[in-house]
Amino acid sequence: MAKKLTGLQIQKLLPKTNCKECGSNTCLAFAMKLAGGKAELSDCPYASDEAKAVLGAASEPPVKGVAFGPEKNIKTGEETCFYRHEKTFVNQTLLAININDTDSAEHIDKTLADVAEYELDRVGELLGIEMIAVTQKGSDAEAFAALAEKVWNKAKRPLIIYSKDAKALASAAIAAKGSNSLIGPATPENVEELVEIAKANSHALAVTAPNLNELVVLTAKIKESGFNDIVIQFQTNSLAEHFQINSIARKAALKNAYKPLGYGTLNFIKGADLLNSSVTAINDIIKFGGICVLPEFDKAQLVGLMALRQNIYTDPQKPIQVEPKMYPVGEPTRNSPVWVTTNFSLTYFIVSGEIENSGLDAWLVIPECEGMSVLTAWAAGKFSGAAIAEFCKEIGLEDKVDSREIVIPGYVAQISGELEENMPGWKVIVGTQEAGDIEGFVKAKFADYLS
Repeated sequence: MAKKLTGLQIQKLLPKTNCKECGSNTCLAFAMKLAGGKAELSDCPYASDEAKAVLGAASEPPVKGVAFGPEKNIKTGEETCFYRHEKTFVNQTLLAININDTDSAEHIDKTLADVAEYELDRVGELLGIEMIAVTQKGSDAEAFAALAEKVWNKAKRPLIIYSKDAKALASAAIAAKGSNSLIGPATPENVEELVEIAKANSHALAVTAPNLNELVVLTAKIKESGFNDIVIQFQTNSLAEHFQINSIARKAALKNAYKPLGYGTLNFIKGADLLNSSVTAINDIIKFGGICVLPEFDKAQLVGLMALRQNIYTDPQKPIQVEPKMYPVGEPTRNSPVWVTTNFSLTYFIVSGEIENSGLDAWLVIPECEGMSVLTAWAAGKFSGAAIAEFCKEIGLEDKVDSREIVIPGYVAQISGELEENMPGWKVIVGTQEAGDIEGFVKAKFADYLS
């Protein structure tokens, strides 16, 4: 087991020039970041060869990162914390759809079309399926390679090329060369051959073994050979066992710097039962899954999984937020009503959507609230009458609209007086507490603006 170095031990190996070129004020501060896995040694332009030799492995993220795709912009691994609230999770669980070589041509074409067309727009972020698994169930190696080539050419997404036939894998790996995909499974019996196939075609390698003891021996052996683009696949028999093994491996990597288990994971979800596959996928997303392969494409299932994944992998210290400014809802004019809410993305998209659904053309003013919700921003002093008025002055609201009515969220009705004091000539209207009530509120208060 690799011994984790302390900040002071690391600092002794640094140049001690305090040049600040690494982004830290002192070499000691940089050393503390290295010790916490919050920086990389490559950030120091003056690190000696000795430091690189000693600190190179020690300063790596405890979970090895692997990049997929032609541009290597789809990643797994690189995690540094066990619990999300400690810092943040880094690379989200990748979702893939499985295609078997025994599936009908019609089913394969439909799946590829569904994957290509699928796009979920949620709180300003476009979400989609990152990978496609091509699994060999039949015995025709040429047909399997042809399928991998077809899927790669049509989908232009990295693949998970999965077969127990090394020759079939070799042909498929060549067919998908340039995609920076994942091939496997590598086992104690075929590992040397598959490492060479992965190296020759620039693919990562999925590694599996019957138990953890054999798995760590296998990953250590592969790393010693000079190849380290590895993803591990656990062989488990139940959801509870998978949950436990995932947690054990992640804890060993993060808390004990145990490199043989410091890799992203691959999990093929078995069975077509939608409920069970959803539960298994949810477990993977919330408990350290690297790549989760769904057995079928199901749009309804994907909505829930992607919303969960987005929430889990949002930095808790940096909520998703929209740019502070004045947004048009519908086709507003200078006389259209003005509304205001915070720049937390979920709040913005829900409120703007409800206003639009009500049939009202309006202006929506979004001041800087550091991505907080309405009540949180108010409690933090970011959404006060004075702050809103100052922002309206900064964006020149009075010069852009002739209306002199502004609607505030019902949860902060108490700021109405302060806002009117700071915006002379304006009338503050207290809106609804819940966004779902906006349509009724609009019909009652702004009926004259509706066509």
